[in-house]
Amino acid sequence: MKKGNVVVQVITPGTPEPYALRLVAHAPNGSRLGTLPHHLGFEAGLPLNDVPSLKVTYPAAGIGSAWLEQPVELAVEVSVGGGPWLEPPDARFLRIKRGSNATDATGARTYECPGYAWMLRKLVLYAGPVMAEGKRPFSAVTPGAILRTLIDEGQARGTLPGIAVAFTTTHDSAGHAWDKTLTLQIEPGADLLTLLLNLAEQGVLDWTMSGRTLRVYNEGTVLGEDLTVSPGVDLRLGRDIDDAPATATLEDLASAILVRGEAGLSVEVTNPSAPHPWGRWETSQAQGGVTDSGTAILLGTNALERAGRERTQLTRGVRFGAARWLPLVHYRPGDLVRAPGEHGDMEALRVRQITVSCDGDGGLGGNLVLNDRFIEREIRLARQAAGILAGGVASGGTGGTPAPETSGRTPAAPAGLIVAPAAYVDEHGFARGQVTATWSPVTADTFGVALDVDGYELYARVNTTGEVWRHIATSGGTTATYSPLVVATTYAVKVRATAQGAKGAFGPEFVVLIPDDLVPPPVPSALALSTRLGVIEAAWDGHGSAGEPMPNDFEHVRVHMAADAGGPWTVVDHLRAAGAALVTDQPYGEMRWFRLTSVDRRGNESAPSAAAQIATQPLVNGDVIGKVISGANIVNGTVNAADAVIANTITGGLIQALAIETPHLKANAVTLDKLAAGSVDATRLTATAIDGKTITGAFIRTAATGRRLEFAPPGSTYPEMRFIPGGSGSNYTRLRTRDDSFPGEATFEITSGTNSSVTAASQTTIAAGYMQMQVRDSTLSNPNGGLMELAESYALYGYLHNSSDEQYFWFDSSGRTRHVGKWWDFTNLGSTAGILAGSITFASAGSGANIRFLSYGTEMSGNMGPVCVLRRGLSSPISHTPAGSWYVTESLQAGFRISSSFPDGFALYWWSHRH
Repeated sequence: MKKGNVVVQVITPGTPEPYALRLVAHAPNGSRLGTLPHHLGFEAGLPLNDVPSLKVTYPAAGIGSAWLEQPVELAVEVSVGGGPWLEPPDARFLRIKRGSNATDATGARTYECPGYAWMLRKLVLYAGPVMAEGKRPFSAVTPGAILRTLIDEGQARGTLPGIAVAFTTTHDSAGHAWDKTLTLQIEPGADLLTLLLNLAEQGVLDWTMSGRTLRVYNEGTVLGEDLTVSPGVDLRLGRDIDDAPATATLEDLASAILVRGEAGLSVEVTNPSAPHPWGRWETSQAQGGVTDSGTAILLGTNALERAGRERTQLTRGVRFGAARWLPLVHYRPGDLVRAPGEHGDMEALRVRQITVSCDGDGGLGGNLVLNDRFIEREIRLARQAAGILAGGVASGGTGGTPAPETSGRTPAAPAGLIVAPAAYVDEHGFARGQVTATWSPVTADTFGVALDVDGYELYARVNTTGEVWRHIATSGGTTATYSPLVVATTYAVKVRATAQGAKGAFGPEFVVLIPDDLVPPPVPSALALSTRLGVIEAAWDGHGSAGEPMPNDFEHVRVHMAADAGGPWTVVDHLRAAGAALVTDQPYGEMRWFRLTSVDRRGNESAPSAAAQIATQPLVNGDVIGKVISGANIVNGTVNAADAVIANTITGGLIQALAIETPHLKANAVTLDKLAAGSVDATRLTATAIDGKTITGAFIRTAATGRRLEFAPPGSTYPEMRFIPGGSGSNYTRLRTRDDSFPGEATFEITSGTNSSVTAASQTTIAAGYMQMQVRDSTLSNPNGGLMELAESYALYGYLHNSSDEQYFWFDSSGRTRHVGKWWDFTNLGSTAGILAGSITFASAGSGANIRFLSYGTEMSGNMGPVCVLRRGLSSPISHTPAGSWYVTESLQAGFRISSSFPDGFALYWWSHRH
């Protein structure tokens, strides 16, 4: 009701509101002033990891209006069922902006109030005691350490004294140890709010304000609670939600991207799963600093996944009267709840923003902004791409210990090395690893004197003692990327600076586990079920549940069957492409449920598809099954042999002698499966009976046992021929053609049988632009020996059993050759080796010249050409005094001689090739 120009809310005693909102005023950084009961309406928006907002309309004559004329804090408080009033997180606001209209008779004014976190923009970073290229470095520290540095230094200057902090340099606001480390260089003048928003956008942390207290958590923990599990939160249409609009756009859609990196690198990545109603749509992106094709593929794949479907925004209107679950009470921004998706089906959705409003009469309204699993994955892919390009964020590594070594002006060792790993699927469907390394800049030499460095060299090796360090990347800045690496393998990484040809000392090693590919293929589309002659046919169209094609690393779908909708489920067949599984021997009239799951080459399995159900049906009533049926029992025209006679139900014993005459047989009615075994032999066939005919049936074989050929044998999914040498027939060679390895291509595959010890088998795969020969294990599942792989863009020759013995030569269109692995020690190679290489240390000669002979360990069968480098002294002197010289004075087939003019010891690094 209104009293003059003031709106008065009438509250009836004894009828507490199920959900109520109110405004409360607080002095700036001070105590509570009181409620603001006469508002003409307000609306508050509370997003995840962002600054909230509040808009209020208040009359000039309302109680407490004088408070609003001055700087003041406003809090939105919530009460449920007449219970205590509570202030939710992110519900404290600052009266910053106001407006009025002199023609308004009520004198109402509007106030636009940002959340209390808005003030964090008023605290900036100052220059510190250590600066690098005008920026303030933070080397391998926690997010809490960076944030506390800004806050503690700012408050020491008297800035934002009212802000309280509920985290430390080692633990987040929930008391959990920080799970990420950062190496960053921040320019002085950067404000705290921008840094906090950027770290949240990068997926480093989540944050919120509780009153005036800043709380920061490990990302996806406290502010990412999963409320989808019973008894979680399920927001139902008509009960919790009364409006469910969705808007969608195809503006960003693309099915191909051209990634342009450094040094002329250009890689095309395509997404066959993307919709293309108007044909192929292309986009491009320049990725400065990217020099390897693996990282370019990873970035391009991520970009296409974000642009590979129609973008949909879900907004859900909230009901308060009948709602079971209430916003800011039972769920908050960041939580995962079950709610209606775009088509009204209940899905797991993340709450990205909650908006609540209250009008002048106390009427409540509100809505939710929700992200489905696709958008949440796109957000994470964008974070991963940003991390690769900008670097600076990594998990805490594996916790492993670096494997020990067997062992001018020099730049100092880089500090703060951190390495962020990622997994991706290459163009052939194999999982590969990628790393992004970040470190602090080197600005001085080993004596602390200022020095300008030319660049940095990144090295890596499998984290095993004795493994060879490989130079994997060179960078002009403090970030470098590299791929491909072996997934599920632990690597050690180190970096050094270079200055005018001088190699600096390596910084501390960082040990990191390359993650495996853990992303399953899409959920398959639902099966189409049919039944005929007692057999259930489960047909799959080869696509995902959204109609998308399966990705490059797709392996097969599993066909599950259950006797009850709730399971248990049993795998009854596998399909590697579109096709049908046939399920026999099911009882008549009993319902069977079917569903699919998809599996990729790494064994990741999708969630199940929608279930379908069917039951087999008999042709006749149960009281005549197995009995003689006379013409009087059959209605004329009702029995059609093609549809109504169940296989094997009419046998010879049930048919009267001579009852079926030739005129009563339909043309082609007698087929092979209607003939008794052995009833048709060679004497019954004419000479050209099968010439030019298509032969169908279970399969064709040249003999039942012993040495034989089998065509399309039982259990084969693809066109297949088996060559069986004898015995049980379980160890055989095979030829087959597949259509699921590369979209739109026929792939030829040759596999061997196993060896006598059942440890190895071989496989050859031939496609249009790809060929591979590989010795594998006995199940043909994992590599176990020699490897040759040829493709349009590269060739690979070598050996692969596991990451510890991986070795191969790599050739590609860049014109460069890469070798992965280790070389034999030169003393073990023998007289016919083409290249010998090694290193050796010679002790001091005492006095006079130091002349040494290096023996190859055998007499080589051919002239040798040694090339070597000598390092003066066994330590690392910084000068070359006294002067001296050295020469290769003799080269024999048994070795070569080094003569030096100085007596102290030296180290020799060399290689020699045989002419």
